[in-house]
Amino acid sequence: MTTILREGGALTGRTVAILMETDYVEPEIDYYRLRFAEEGAQVHLLTRLWGQDSITFIGHEHRLPLTVDGDLEQVDDERLRGYDALIVPSGMVSDRLRYAETPDGTAPAVDLLRRAFAEPTVLKGIICHGLWLVAPIADVVRGRPVTCHNNLVADARNMGAQYVDQDVVVSGDLVTARSADHCHLFARTVIDLLAARTADRTARWWRSSVRTTGVPGGR
Repeated sequence: MTTILREGGALTGRTVAILMETDYVEPEIDYYRLRFAEEGAQVHLLTRLWGQDSITFIGHEHRLPLTVDGDLEQVDDERLRGYDALIVPSGMVSDRLRYAETPDGTAPAVDLLRRAFAEPTVLKGIICHGLWLVAPIADVVRGRPVTCHNNLVADARNMGAQYVDQDVVVSGDLVTARSADHCHLFARTVIDLLAARTADRTARWWRSSVRTTGVPGGR
């Protein structure tokens, strides 16, 4: 699938990284790739390559293949700071990525997400079951407003997060969304936040405690 960048778009010069694994939601990932490119952003798909040059993943509903050659284990702090946003999508992506070889080990994707939370210039976007990837590092969302899939509400509260019954919630440098069905609202929010930033990437995100999009109890 080839994406064509739109010159002069709201995200021209920006880079959005998206974590990937098998059982991804095809319409969601396709929407991000097209929508962010439409605004001029470069989109990088990242996964754990396990020493391979690339891996072809299969979608959850339509069994569509998607080949990824971006290695998340090669993302050092300098490269991480070059991303304007890091997105953890819905589906089983986060559960597969949080696998560690030992019970007390830390998965590379979890480590990358922890480092991203330590970089306030990187917008973190987590949608639906993507919150699973936060479970091993619950301290990064403790006390923060979030939303997630209805099945994960108890998980969010057990992590110490403040669950908000809205489709999209913004808390500083963190954007969360309820489900893959809300990927259009989620992407719109990410685009608006990135576009609103000045050219100076050291500027901090808006400090409002919570902004919400959508209605309570939305599907």
